[in-house]
Amino acid sequence: MHFHNTQRADLPPKNDIVALPDSVLTARTLQGDPAAFELIMRRYNQRLYRLMRSILRNNAEAEDAVQETYLRVYEKLADFTGPDGFASWIGKIAINEALGRLRKRGRVIAMDTYVTAGDRHIDAIDTQMPDPERLAASSELRHMMERAIDTLPDDFRAVFVLRAVEGLNVVETADFLSIRPETVKTRFHRARRLLQDDLGAKFETLMPTAFSFGGVHCDRNTVAVLKRLALAP
Repeated sequence: MHFHNTQRADLPPKNDIVALPDSVLTARTLQGDPAAFELIMRRYNQRLYRLMRSILRNNAEAEDAVQETYLRVYEKLADFTGPDGFASWIGKIAINEALGRLRKRGRVIAMDTYVTAGDRHIDAIDTQMPDPERLAASSELRHMMERAIDTLPDDFRAVFVLRAVEGLNVVETADFLSIRPETVKTRFHRARRLLQDDLGAKFETLMPTAFSFGGVHCDRNTVAVLKRLALAP
């Protein structure tokens, strides 16, 4: 797909683009607005990274997998029927990319099995605590949390990351993974029990910080994809 240097009159002005829903951003992308696709990436970067990281359990490979997912999303964008369901659509593309990488490692796993059956250093998290000792302790606790999440069974891990870390609700998580809400509830409950047994109550305050992908990581990923698509200025 190639951008056209045209813009439909019925599309909102570019300075209002940040508030646009996914369906309008996809339309703007197809009409030739690279800023719209950049916003799609920035909107989904962390969620996709956390999903990829939950499946692949490798920071660098997860980041690379996110980039490959966006290349496929860009190629297939005209196939998105919309207007709703973009998160689920992009989630399926991401899961297929991650599972394809697992197969290359020699792990025989299918998407249906995954969704229906049951390292490079991450930069220190932003903190309001200026004390270096407290910051170091917080960072170490976060890494303990990430290591514990990595030990969860495959079919629990993605659900837990999307629900507890990314903050999606039950319905959003079910849509993103193409599973039933009841399955989300069951897997999330069991994952929480396993982590509580492993870490105790302290994991509650650390969940939103696990596998963070903001700041320089988000910028680097977005710029890399735009360059690979020859869309960067």
